[in-house]
Amino acid sequence: MAYDADAVNRKAREEAVFFEKVKKEVSKVIVGQDYMIDRIIIGLLTREHLLLEGVPGLAKTLCIKTISDVMHLKFSRIQFTPDLLPSDLIGTIIYNQTCGEFSVRKGPIFGNIVLADEINRSPAKVQSALLQAMQERQVTLGDETHQLAPPFLVLATQNPIELEGTYSLPEAQLDRFMFKVNITYPTVLQEKEIMRRMSRGRDITVERIIAPEEIEKAGAVINEISIDESIEDYILKVVFATRNPAGSGLPELKGMIDYGVSPRATIFLNKGARAHAFLHGRGYVIPEDVKAIAHDVLRHRLILTYEAEADGMTADNVVDKILGKINVP
Repeated sequence: MAYDADAVNRKAREEAVFFEKVKKEVSKVIVGQDYMIDRIIIGLLTREHLLLEGVPGLAKTLCIKTISDVMHLKFSRIQFTPDLLPSDLIGTIIYNQTCGEFSVRKGPIFGNIVLADEINRSPAKVQSALLQAMQERQVTLGDETHQLAPPFLVLATQNPIELEGTYSLPEAQLDRFMFKVNITYPTVLQEKEIMRRMSRGRDITVERIIAPEEIEKAGAVINEISIDESIEDYILKVVFATRNPAGSGLPELKGMIDYGVSPRATIFLNKGARAHAFLHGRGYVIPEDVKAIAHDVLRHRLILTYEAEADGMTADNVVDKILGKINVP
């Protein structure tokens, strides 16, 4: 079937309206944090997992719970602690003495949106169990494998300032997250509005705007969104600049990057750019879509050298230099 650009544009505009309504409904509870809300919606539309990093009190949990309510999705929250066991996450098999049979008791991983709160506070065994769910969208209990119902999204949170009692996430697990989103403080006006709302002591209810089937339908539209070969080449240049900066015209970054980003970064830049275009009602990708999500895709995949960190260089600084140097198509 021939590609119909007008039809895809029309579908993108029509479907994007639903998600504008979602954001409006979420804003009844959450003040500001539009950036975080957009990224969570992109994660749902692309079926990819997100890592949210920010200090306590920035409404990460409340935002995720509110989006779950508005989208009519099953929400599960898992508080990661050093004594958490894999069975606390995925469930266990129990023996029923009455009927003499074993039965499965499913854990909180069997949700649509799973909040892994303070994910870096649990040891390797728990991370391994979570990794299977994230990558394969299934879990193994005993001899049986259980599929996780779509949409399935892990939203993990990290506290960047309290490192006591934490475990560094393995690079293989970090690479499974499409975005690492840095959550920032609200503005003065936003915080004033937060203060007024929260001091009233009244619960704010939200309506269910969209059903899970409509999320799947919108995801199908994203797969149709056009991305020109010149923009695909632009994505590849950005990715390869992290692996060979000197060969990409960035000699100043030589010796600053220990390991460049993996091929998943290429895939996620493509998928994320398509979803970003969709949320803006377009059936085609422009370079600004790639730039808009580049930091979120790349920052947790770049491994800087000790010298770069000693000089105060961050992954975001490296991405800034790459985006500033690579010619935009």
